[in-house]
Amino acid sequence: MLAEEIINLIDKKGYLLADGATGTNLFDMGLESGYPPELWNQEKPDLVSNNHRKFIKAGSDIILTNSFGANKYRLALHNSEDKVRDINFEAAQIARRNADSSKKKVLVAGSIGPTGEILHPIGSLSIEDAILAFTDQAMALKEGGSDLLWIETMS
Repeated sequence: MLAEEIINLIDKKGYLLADGATGTNLFDMGLESGYPPELWNQEKPDLVSNNHRKFIKAGSDIILTNSFGANKYRLALHNSEDKVRDINFEAAQIARRNADSSKKKVLVAGSIGPTGEILHPIGSLSIEDAILAFTDQAMALKEGGSDLLWIETMS
């Protein structure tokens, strides 16, 4: 059971260290400003994988998938909304392979960020459509091998 694994890891170390600055690191690897890093899961999986390996080597107990903006609304900005499942699944698979190849226990957290849309009644996004978008992303991350979901930058 995952909860027991997390408790055991915390008991062993007293803390868990998560990775960070994924986007910054991908920019250092050549990601261009304005280009969605999530597309690199399909286009440059070796670089995404290398980023995970660096974090594991630095001591991360939790690595986040490269999927922060991989929901249909964010991907639609790049005509890739039809790739939500594949991009998220591959993001989780890349992280999972790196976690599993580590000598220590590393958890894979499926990263979910905001849609970038404003909810109704102020904006046009209905709560039902937001739930569907996040569900599609979460299911693909789980199917790809994420141990948990890491929900970021929501307000």
